[in-house]
Amino acid sequence: MDRREFLWKGLGGAALAGTALAVGDYHRVFATPAGMPAAMPDLVAVKGGEPAAMFDKAIEACGGMGRFVARGKKVLVKPNIGWDVSPERGGNTHPALVRRIIEHCFNAGAKEVRVFDHSCDNWRSTYKNSGIEQAVNAAGGKIVSGDSESYYQSVAVPRGKNLTEAKVHELLLDADVFINVPILKHHGSSVVTIGMKNLMGVVWDRGFWHRNDLHQCIADFSTYRKPDLIVVDAYYVMKQNGPRGISADDVVKMMSQIVSTNIVGADAAAARLYGVDPAEIPYINEAEQLGLGTKDLEHLSIKRIRL
Repeated sequence: MDRREFLWKGLGGAALAGTALAVGDYHRVFATPAGMPAAMPDLVAVKGGEPAAMFDKAIEACGGMGRFVARGKKVLVKPNIGWDVSPERGGNTHPALVRRIIEHCFNAGAKEVRVFDHSCDNWRSTYKNSGIEQAVNAAGGKIVSGDSESYYQSVAVPRGKNLTEAKVHELLLDADVFINVPILKHHGSSVVTIGMKNLMGVVWDRGFWHRNDLHQCIADFSTYRKPDLIVVDAYYVMKQNGPRGISADDVVKMMSQIVSTNIVGADAAAARLYGVDPAEIPYINEAEQLGLGTKDLEHLSIKRIRL
């Protein structure tokens, strides 16, 4: 089987028929080595299922949600809810994944689970039309606006080079557990948006980042608070015209998910899946230099699951 055939069969020919969009590096992320390590993996990569089913398998491989959420704790789940588009457009995190994460948190004994994003489009319509508001309510969580500066408090970013302070949403400051749930997609300014880029949605002044070396600011802020868990949604992946997209023609249905506690490793694996060498993404390099993790997948213990 040649590489093209491998990628086609791995993704499902019917899902990609008629698209000219490039497919990512499934071989590097999902090819199973001769022997899998018995220890807890650094990263779990799942493909071939619906979002909730993939997360069930991934969190089981990570030791269960109870490893991250203790009874009585307050949890912040931070998806991408930036754009007033429907789920199949690939602009926001898939609502079925958000719902399942919240359900796992409550099953682990969480006291409360809150969800928000500093949306780019009108937040009310974005929350509704993304499907995420309904998903959060159905799971028993609480969805909160990120639209008022009064919700944000100034904090220091001591390890930052360009970004040394920021106004951060109070929910992040109050949370015992922080779960970062980005969607993998194209971005015109940062090549791709994944875990570290998704953190822009917890701050008020995103314009400062764009004016002062976006890639360095992304890496800088990633030193502020390490997410307890990163869940990368790669079910619908926008391959062009990001971050909002123009139509469903921008999207490839990859039916994949990456779960890790290592934000650099998660972003590197997702970049490979997208089809980009992580070394070509400046903020991944900057974050690695700041000691936030490694982009070298060969140095990570990866558990690969196919549904």
